[in-house]
Amino acid sequence: MTLCSRDLPAAERYSWFCELVARDMAPHQIVTEHVADFSASATLLSLGDGIGVSSVEFPAMQSIRSRRLIQRSDPELWVLALVVKGAMQREQGRNQVNPRPGDLVLYDTSQPYWASIATDDVAQSIVLHLPRRMVPVPEQALRRMVATALPCRTGFGALLSQLLGGLVEQGPRLEAGQTNRLASAVVDLTTAFLASLSDADGPQTIAARRAAQLHQIKSFIRSRLGEPELTPTAVAAAHHISLRALHYLFREDGRTVGEFIREQRLERCRADLADPRLAGRSVAAIAIRAGFSDATAFSRTFKARYGMPPGEYRRSHGEPQSRNLAGRPG
Repeated sequence: MTLCSRDLPAAERYSWFCELVARDMAPHQIVTEHVADFSASATLLSLGDGIGVSSVEFPAMQSIRSRRLIQRSDPELWVLALVVKGAMQREQGRNQVNPRPGDLVLYDTSQPYWASIATDDVAQSIVLHLPRRMVPVPEQALRRMVATALPCRTGFGALLSQLLGGLVEQGPRLEAGQTNRLASAVVDLTTAFLASLSDADGPQTIAARRAAQLHQIKSFIRSRLGEPELTPTAVAAAHHISLRALHYLFREDGRTVGEFIREQRLERCRADLADPRLAGRSVAAIAIRAGFSDATAFSRTFKARYGMPPGEYRRSHGEPQSRNLAGRPG
């Protein structure tokens, strides 16, 4: 999705940009000489599960994330910014860096920071934001890297810069089903880049990386429960891992992949059966929506899990009791 301030009256462009930054990442105080006519544009690409890439163009300004703004709203993100055009200064913690075009800089939305962007025309940054839980590198190691010069001309840094630029360029051509695969690639490459800089490849980091990968796979499964072809083999292929590696991840979680898929489908059916808004939808339709193709098998599995057939469960949980004038059940 591409948005442009030129689509708005000049007097509304500055406030629009402030709201866009707050919504896409976190609230900031924007200080600029261009309040009267703030020329900016943004291309936003959501990869799902809180992972996003944004290409933003804007005039000279300062961006401040204060403690007051953090208390007001903190999405708990690690942010990597690739400077494309313009000169930048950034401070966070005790660090200060002056990145130039082609440089990567890391910062943390949970700690105060300040940035100044100078340009005679328009500055541009490509920004990757990742939820904290998705980055399995020790937090203490990452905090040491904020607002520092990160090597990005060779190795993982160069690959990550190329990937971010490619995502912005190819974003309009991507199909909905492709973004989950890209999210996995982005998280893996970013983790490899940051872990290599922090020398954090010990057992703790490996365990955290597995936990993050398992969380991502579970989110993928929940988003596709209605697809009958959702099988362990399909899940493994979507995440570019072997079926054996997938089973290993879930074995550490205490259940099989198939058990998790079945549990999530049953839970979705249970919630739908108890939802008064879906009272007009048949039990069979609810089962199909959750990915069950055999009504008899669904009814048997549901009863084994919840102690009663789905129709009986709906009657006892999905239809609110009528009440008399005293407010007691009628």
